[in-house]
Amino acid sequence: GALLAAREPTNCSPSLCSDISPLLKDPAAFRTLIDLLEEHLRASFPKIDFIAGLDSRGFLIGPPLAQRLGIGFVLIRKKGKLPGPTESVSYALEYGKAELEIQSDAVEPGQKVVIVDDLLATGGTMCAACELLKRLKAEVLECLVVIELKLLKGSEKLKSIPFYSLLQFD
Repeated sequence: GALLAAREPTNCSPSLCSDISPLLKDPAAFRTLIDLLEEHLRASFPKIDFIAGLDSRGFLIGPPLAQRLGIGFVLIRKKGKLPGPTESVSYALEYGKAELEIQSDAVEPGQKVVIVDDLLATGGTMCAACELLKRLKAEVLECLVVIELKLLKGSEKLKSIPFYSLLQFD
């Protein structure tokens, strides 16, 4: 109830539909969001070592979710933001390219990670995050988002990596 009440009507534009600000402003809706994501992960995976959050809104959802699950949280950031040695990957944007980084010692080989973000659009950033974790030899259990914009077919880019979205919009 609280989650749906905070959501925009389904005839909204993608930019409005994909704004999680109303959820963040409403503590009951935000708690419900984290409850739903936690329930999904507990039901799907017996063991998760880390939640990895994408810069920047994955940083808002990831830590409370990791806390609930009693596991750690790791950052995947835009290039140049993390201290120490990093692994970086560059990926295409609609206009140009961008780079994502993770600290080289963020995860150990074989550790099981769920990547979290607020939104999946074209899937470029999520794919880049998967590539980073693959380079560190982690196992990506799932890519988890609050909102998926189905029309942009981002989940197809993830190929064999399991993907879950709470809300879908065409």
